[in-house]
Amino acid sequence: MKYVLLIYLKEDALSETEREQCYIESAQLAQQLNSNGQYLATAPLHSVATATSIRVRDGKPLITDGPFAETREQLGGFFLIDARDLDEAIAIASQIPGARVGTVEIRPVIEVAGLPQS
Repeated sequence: MKYVLLIYLKEDALSETEREQCYIESAQLAQQLNSNGQYLATAPLHSVATATSIRVRDGKPLITDGPFAETREQLGGFFLIDARDLDEAIAIASQIPGARVGTVEIRPVIEVAGLPQS
């Protein structure tokens, strides 16, 4: 089953040095998951200051700068994995460096017929 592991943390939770180390550790985890056949994708995200949100109401797009939600922790990145079950997804999520300073939300992915295959 596919799971997305959404990494939330305060934008100032890590210094630049700590952030770079987090990227290194995340890449190492991605390599490990890849060798186990569990890796599908991962990426850190730019600051919420670069975010744009869009809502379509009455057929018209409403575009605003920034994230839609005002929260302390922001979406900082994700892993997309293939895991046997939720327990295995939890074990993988607990290895994500961002879990040490933020929160990792684990969500099963719905498989929709007709989507392009990677």
